Amino acid sequence: MRQIAIVGSGPAGYYTAEAALKQWGDAVGIDIYDFLPVPYGLIRTGVAPDHQSIKGVSRRYEATSLSDNVRFIGNVMVGRDVSVEELRGLYDAVIFATGAPNDRQLGLPGEDLGNVYGSAAFVGWYNGHPDYANLDPDLSGKSAVVVGAGNVALDVARIMAKTRGEFAGSDIVNHALDNLQGSGVEHITFVIRRGPHEIAMTPKELGELGHLERAVPLLDPQDLPPAEADEALDPGQRKSVTLLRGFGALTADERAAKPVKVEFDFFASPKAFLGNGKVEAVEVERTKLEGGRAIGTGETYSVPADIVVVCIGYQTSPIEGVPFDEKGGIFQNVEGRISDGLYCVGWARRGPSGTIGTNRPDGFAIVEKVAEDIGDGAGKAGFEGFSALAAERGIDFVEFHHWQEIDKAEVARARSDAPREKFVTMEDMLTATGRG
Repeated sequence: MRQIAIVGSGPAGYYTAEAALKQWGDAVGIDIYDFLPVPYGLIRTGVAPDHQSIKGVSRRYEATSLSDNVRFIGNVMVGRDVSVEELRGLYDAVIFATGAPNDRQLGLPGEDLGNVYGSAAFVGWYNGHPDYANLDPDLSGKSAVVVGAGNVALDVARIMAKTRGEFAGSDIVNHALDNLQGSGVEHITFVIRRGPHEIAMTPKELGELGHLERAVPLLDPQDLPPAEADEALDPGQRKSVTLLRGFGALTADERAAKPVKVEFDFFASPKAFLGNGKVEAVEVERTKLEGGRAIGTGETYSVPADIVVVCIGYQTSPIEGVPFDEKGGIFQNVEGRISDGLYCVGWARRGPSGTIGTNRPDGFAIVEKVAEDIGDGAGKAGFEGFSALAAERGIDFVEFHHWQEIDKAEVARARSDAPREKFVTMEDMLTATGRG
């Protein structure tokens, strides 16, 4: 039997487990470790709560978990509860699929002011991640700034702009829904360093902004390049820019019809966050494009901001015993190989790029490399060895059937218009496993 440990139970982890099953069938034991007692990673705590169709991919991961030779081992932090070296002794291969859960920093003055958040924290707050359940952002002010030009920035702005009724069918957690219902935000500004042709917003997500009950998207038509320049764009990007052109062509009556304005401020680079203890404005420098790069013009101005969410990307968490690329925010690797017996996959390998589905070919590619390296396996102990270690140390790990009990309890406690109400503390999750 080959023994494979996968650290991280998000899309990259589960696609890698699926690939390992296809590669070795019954001749492999696959253990998927996670520091949370619940699986699915960013599907649970990263995907927007009003995008339930995307979350449906978890049913595929559940099928993998229910395979006889796949085991979910939750509530275990690799590097704290069990070392990397100990896992290497128990498994033929240890594959890190830990994603990129930490916010990248801008490194600007005032970034530590109150009510300035990274998107991992803010998204984790409204998605019920235990690390961010107590964030409690102040949404009483009128002005919000979202720094970034990708789909996460769109998610953040859309969540802040929606009415309570528009969350029907979503799994947004109650504490966030209550806070948002009392929101005073009337103006949301995207601060975007480059222009409309450089955005990473995809058309489906961008189009949602045009169909909100109380919010209207706005932009200055002068920021748009000549229409004929759109022909050089790939089809998806062209659709996104076409949507932007539609936002820019709204009449004065259409702009005034809804109380919340969502404005695109292109060619704008944040330089500092201003305020006394709490953010009050963002100092911005006007930019211009030179060779595709945003170059500062020296012209600065301030954008009012009672809350700021910075959506500029993520990085992987370092783990003791695993070489780490500080600049890239990923594990040091060559096409997924870290060192003898250690591998990485997904965002932990390549950084936060691509879609959820991008992780599937990534998982299959890394399993091919593992197969080349380990051959028939070395008769290592795998789960039996970890189980003995856990008993010795009192490691209180959970398995997939425990997650199923948590799942049932979350569904049972849901609002009438929601699929579930997530537990947002580790203690409540563990209590719901029914183990006493």
